[in-house]
Amino acid sequence: MSGGWELEVTGTEAKLVRKVAGEKVTVTFNINNSIPPTFDEEPEKEQKADEQEPELSSTPNFVVEVTKDDTKQTLVLDCHYPENEVGHGDEEESDIFSIQEVSFQPSGELDWKENSYTLNTDSLDWALYDHLMDFLADRGVDNTFADELIDFSTALEHQEYIRFLEDLKVFIKCQ
Repeated sequence: MSGGWELEVTGTEAKLVRKVAGEKVTVTFNINNSIPPTFDEEPEKEQKADEQEPELSSTPNFVVEVTKDDTKQTLVLDCHYPENEVGHGDEEESDIFSIQEVSFQPSGELDWKENSYTLNTDSLDWALYDHLMDFLADRGVDNTFADELIDFSTALEHQEYIRFLEDLKVFIKCQ
């Protein structure tokens, strides 16, 4: 990942951390269930040898936490890749990810408080939503980051899939 992110991977979970001008920005995601289903409307009975299956990309939901050094709150933005936007990274005008929810959580708490107000962005004023997207971009979470996250997540998912198949093989053979 470009942009000076520190990376920590634990199994299927990944955490990226970056410190910027008195703020700590943390992005977390889990690769489980991150490959969107592929529905082939008319499966071909005879697939030519030179035709390959479409490449599967991992597009996990991810959470961005921004903590300022001098506050006791963390701004939490729950983000996802809309299905119709994935793979359209060439269009610079549109964002390839979106913010679903925004909330404040107490800084330093491991568990989020369920009684903290959570704002669903479906009903949010578009200008405020754009400001939130600019806020993220200023902290390094933009389309470039989102593209790199897809690449990294896909590589991690493939690695875990291979590990799973190897473990399954050993498990099945074991009597």
